[in-house]
Amino acid sequence: MQNKKRPRILIVDDVPANIKMLREVLKSNYEIIFATSGPDAIALMEPKALPDLILLDIMMPDMDGYEVCRILKSDDLTAKIPIIFITSKDDEEDEIKGFELGAVDYVTKPFSIPVVKARVQTHVELKQQREILENLSSIDGLTGVPNRRNFDEFLDRNWHFCMRAGKAISLIMIDIDHFKTYNDFYGHLEGDECLKQVAAILKSCINRDTDIVARYGGEEFGCVLPVTDLKGALSIAELMRKSVEALAIPHAQSQTAGYVTISVGVASMVPMKDAPAQTIIKAADNALYAAKMSTRNCVKKGS
Repeated sequence: MQNKKRPRILIVDDVPANIKMLREVLKSNYEIIFATSGPDAIALMEPKALPDLILLDIMMPDMDGYEVCRILKSDDLTAKIPIIFITSKDDEEDEIKGFELGAVDYVTKPFSIPVVKARVQTHVELKQQREILENLSSIDGLTGVPNRRNFDEFLDRNWHFCMRAGKAISLIMIDIDHFKTYNDFYGHLEGDECLKQVAAILKSCINRDTDIVARYGGEEFGCVLPVTDLKGALSIAELMRKSVEALAIPHAQSQTAGYVTISVGVASMVPMKDAPAQTIIKAADNALYAAKMSTRNCVKKGS
């Protein structure tokens, strides 16, 4: 494992000695976190710090491993995390139940060190390969930023996280001013180059792993900022506007300036129960429309 960021393994077991043993076996290749109960394990599930694999004890008081697995697999945020059950049982019915719930494998007590290492490595590598394939299908081929599909999934996932946490989420919608006339005058190759430059500078304006800038469609981009209030989102939006302006990409046909500019709409809210993520998209779209109907090259906030 030569990656700078080591895969993260969550060990869930109510017996500290088991956690210590597994940690000693795995710590040289993985970042290890642990929980001693099902509720504590579920509480660790945050978008910015999800484990790459979970070693989950079946027999625990209050909430057993089966119930923990069921809860994690029913949540879009955690459904794809591979779970290996830790069990002292050697019963085919128990294995079938675990696989039906979504577990990928079993390790039995007493632990066989080579078996534990091999199974953990196998499932971590399988997850990494799956993520590579998923990333290839979720990146915009022209600009290199996430595509609309990725945007929709990311917003929906973090909308529900912020709903559960009672935190604000913000959305910035960005439109390149008079882009059709830019394409008509300079040609589509130059138009593509303009999109690439704008996407790169927008991406450079965010510095948290928990935020994304995505191509929403055509010359429109969206930026999702989980756990961010309106003040913080407006600050980033204005940085984006000024950064695109500073590129000074010539735009002879613009009715706003002699260079490429953007109009920006911002919305921020604490998601309410049962409210869809489209609520914040509509608010940010309305703010973007207000910016385009105003002077353009400006930032407007939604109500």
